[in-house]
Amino acid sequence: MAVSKGSEPWILMVTARSPTNIAVIKYWGKRDETLILPINDSISVTLDPDHLCTTTTVAVSPAFDSDRMWLNGKEISLSGGRYQSCLREIRRRAGDVEDEKKGIRIRKVDWERLRVHIASYNNFPTAAGLASSAAGFACLAFALAKLMNIKEENGELSSIARQGSGSACRSLYGGFVKWVMGNDASGHDSIAVQLANESHWDDLVIIIAVVSSQQKETSSTAGMRESFDTSTLLHYRSKVVVPRRILQMEEAIRNRDFQSFARIINCVERWNQFEGTPQVAYTYDAGPNAVLIARNRTAASLLLKRLLFYFPPSPDTELTSYLLGDKSILEEAGLQTMKDVENLQAPPEIKGGISVDKNSGSVSYFICTRPGRGPTLVVDEDQALIDPRTGIPK
Repeated sequence: MAVSKGSEPWILMVTARSPTNIAVIKYWGKRDETLILPINDSISVTLDPDHLCTTTTVAVSPAFDSDRMWLNGKEISLSGGRYQSCLREIRRRAGDVEDEKKGIRIRKVDWERLRVHIASYNNFPTAAGLASSAAGFACLAFALAKLMNIKEENGELSSIARQGSGSACRSLYGGFVKWVMGNDASGHDSIAVQLANESHWDDLVIIIAVVSSQQKETSSTAGMRESFDTSTLLHYRSKVVVPRRILQMEEAIRNRDFQSFARIINCVERWNQFEGTPQVAYTYDAGPNAVLIARNRTAASLLLKRLLFYFPPSPDTELTSYLLGDKSILEEAGLQTMKDVENLQAPPEIKGGISVDKNSGSVSYFICTRPGRGPTLVVDEDQALIDPRTGIPK
């Protein structure tokens, strides 16, 4: 059995941080809803976890009588099939664990009876279309794997995270990531692979317009199921359109070819046409929030000026609270005060005489970020979300 040197109950904890990701070629539709097996490959860019991430602490103790989880400070049920699948697959692969400093030794066979407590926190809106479930299940799988001394590589872990949330498999890596749909009914070949790390194309800047932080009215699962059952175009997309675009996108990423990258996704039409070459690409996840990808920081500064011209903050809003994440882009754009925003001139692509509608208040805030790394361990125990004395969130 699991033992410690002392007679007092012990708690062993691991804290990890995982990024979210935004797909540039979407996965939409499942051929198996239980194993979450997609009907097409997909490609995503991992976002910098310094700006958007999930932090998860997992703890184990012989004093725990059940598996429990808290999300953003609120206890949630772990009875759902997706959580149970992740816990079952992780426990099945668990190894021997020994912490000499704390005098704790756990054998592989002990993990079946030991219970875990999980506390998770997202530093960005949950269930609002910014892939919070991707970051969450990736972080859960990664943290539990470290706690239980699992030796599998991230590719294997991605197949476990996938069973919690499909897109989670892509958050096991940084940079640009491909989720291979696979062909086997068991799903063992439906895994994520890294196409390029976060430093490969590090001059990209990503600005997210958060229109709404509210939970989506229609979940991704429900939307995919309805599309799969009713849309013949969806099946044409998965069989004909996506395979071609996957190859094009892989080549664009490999060559850092922004023109091809932007055209494959789409473009911010008026500005890109005015410049004669793509400056910005845009995409959406499953919610209303737009994700704009600028080719470099110069283009990102010009983009930010346009965004703040069209969508200025409300008069009582501080500029530094209207742009989260990498705030240094404000200085590069020459925007330090609300007066600077008020003095912004119409973009040159707006021809004289055309009236321009400004939509103050229609965007809640913007987030500026960049391609980022994959999951990491948090070694500072003070940043753990669970109290090491009680085993419940701090």
